[in-house]
Amino acid sequence: MSDWDKAVMIGSSKRTARAGWIAWAILSAIAVFILYTAFKGFASAFWNEDFPESLAIKVELLPLIFPVHMITGALALVLLPLAILLRRAPRWHRLIGRIAAVDVVVAGLTAFPVAWVAPVTTWSAAGFSAQAVTWLTLLALGIYNIRRRRIAEHWTCMLLMTATTSGAVFFRIFLALWAMLGSSRWFEAFYASDAWVAWMLPLGVTALVLRWRKRVG
Repeated sequence: MSDWDKAVMIGSSKRTARAGWIAWAILSAIAVFILYTAFKGFASAFWNEDFPESLAIKVELLPLIFPVHMITGALALVLLPLAILLRRAPRWHRLIGRIAAVDVVVAGLTAFPVAWVAPVTTWSAAGFSAQAVTWLTLLALGIYNIRRRRIAEHWTCMLLMTATTSGAVFFRIFLALWAMLGSSRWFEAFYASDAWVAWMLPLGVTALVLRWRKRVG
């Protein structure tokens, strides 16, 4: 092997290592933010004195349902990615998957009263409800497919359900950006839009990526 070939191989390995570190850093940052969002959701079930009035009313009117929804929703952010990561360990994957399924059912069903009791706007309540319906539908399809040993279809449903779940993360990101850059005058309109875009965007992107991979695969 010539010196030139050795230099090319060394440069290539360095670029590969650098790309690996960058990917690791990005994934770590995403994981930290998801865990932070899950923690905030879990904590808000118990410590909500600083809630805005629109949410404080829900806490007062739904003293049991609201904290149950916040806790199960926060757990879903952790359980679903964990089930995906454990897909090559069938025993643990099934266990975590079953726990996640029960958790999603509870979080999805409690989403409806949380959305419609004293809603910020009718459109925001409709957006959260549509997210819950999508969530539960994908869960039902995932269970249906795995019971019939349709592994690829089950995998697709679970990825789409996880993408829908990530709407909780994007919802908070968009709210934070609005708090920094937006105006209180248009807050209700933005909040209603956020209730739809936050989960439809990652769901749509995931669906497109899966469709593209199916074509090229």
